[in-house]
Amino acid sequence: MQRGGVSFWYKELGGLPKPRPALDTKISADVCIIGAGYTGLWTAYYLKKADPSLNIVIVEKNFAGFGASGRNGGWLSGNFAWDHEKYLTTGTAGQIKAMAAHFHASVDEVILVTEAEAIEADIHRTEELSVATNPAQLARLHPEVARLHHWGDPRSFVETAKQSQVRVNIPGALGAIVTPGVARIQPAKLVRGLADVVARMGVQIFEQTAADTIVAGKVTTARGAVSCKFILRATEGYTAGLPGLKRQWLPLNSAQIITEPLPKGIWRDIGWDGAELLGDMANAYCYCQRTADGRIAVGGRGLPYLFNSKIQPDGTPTAGTISELKAILARMFPAALDVPLAHAWQGVLGVPRDWCATVGLEPETNIGWAGGYVGIGVSSSNVAGRTLRDLVLGQETPLTALPWVNRAVRQWEPEPFRWLAVRSVYAVLKSADRAEARGQGHGPKLARFGSWIKSF
Repeated sequence: MQRGGVSFWYKELGGLPKPRPALDTKISADVCIIGAGYTGLWTAYYLKKADPSLNIVIVEKNFAGFGASGRNGGWLSGNFAWDHEKYLTTGTAGQIKAMAAHFHASVDEVILVTEAEAIEADIHRTEELSVATNPAQLARLHPEVARLHHWGDPRSFVETAKQSQVRVNIPGALGAIVTPGVARIQPAKLVRGLADVVARMGVQIFEQTAADTIVAGKVTTARGAVSCKFILRATEGYTAGLPGLKRQWLPLNSAQIITEPLPKGIWRDIGWDGAELLGDMANAYCYCQRTADGRIAVGGRGLPYLFNSKIQPDGTPTAGTISELKAILARMFPAALDVPLAHAWQGVLGVPRDWCATVGLEPETNIGWAGGYVGIGVSSSNVAGRTLRDLVLGQETPLTALPWVNRAVRQWEPEPFRWLAVRSVYAVLKSADRAEARGQGHGPKLARFGSWIKSF
């Protein structure tokens, strides 16, 4: 089994791409985007579509798709993954519902662009299943669906144990939330295809080029600089590595394992013929997909955070993290227990202090940003890219009126307090899951306590 090396998704593409040239001189541009992941590339794409005359430059520390865009679980879900109520400080209930609708519609928007631009990303329209495997999880199904309906997501519904077992044979499944209108993707294929498209549109992508300083009108790198009117920060989980932004967003680890292709006989036992996006109702939830070539990918938090916002550079999960993910695989798909693992990797996602995503543009400096997706970046980044387009062009649109626009988020606490807080949250949530699995009544109370720590 290979460990690290960015992700299996690149291994499937034949290895890591040859980096584009670095910036080694002083240049001028209308827009400089920092980060060549989904957010930066979608922003460049929509800006160029709106105004082909714009001179757009992207500077990327590694290569396009090095970060979460090339490592994620392949869920194009359009979900609203944050606390709706928290956005009431910057918008109305109606605006929050409109925001949810825009995220739901992003699934079709991403697919529309991939078809128009001939990007092949193993996209498969399907449904999402959140399976309950114990009574405590089952008790959360109907309240969660009611909450989603209240906040403008009419897609989801509850199905019975028998119905969910027909879809996927998960031992002990008691029911599930079904969310139509989602899709599975191959993440690296999408981000690499999008990078090629924007490069053909005339966007200059400078790789191996880290932003050293960012001030109004100028981005300086080790060997060159970009003078520009607009600077857009699209660095997500890597934001803590930028000057002065150590406590802006916390880099939260998320790890995955993937099997070798399963024999047809095992697939007959498991089912999963619809290749649904599959998770559970645990407090420290997992996320799974059936790949286009018949593998199972399983993801989860593992070791959630490294002290002082450190990022593990080569994406190698700890042995303990791999063991936790193997335990999830064994619990949910025991028929696949003897199938060898092909790869294990991890990446980081950006987490604001209130766990709510944000996008914006400072009018005084023309410095913009987007991120803090908390794990739902495949679809959210598309909405963010279109929103940044409108903000840069100075247009008032339904997107710029959404309550995540220019929403201020307080900084994370200094160390060791943020390390203690994040580790404590996940330790409590995992303890709650163990208690719920054993049928112990204090499990839900532990979960509520973990959620309280998280939102404090």
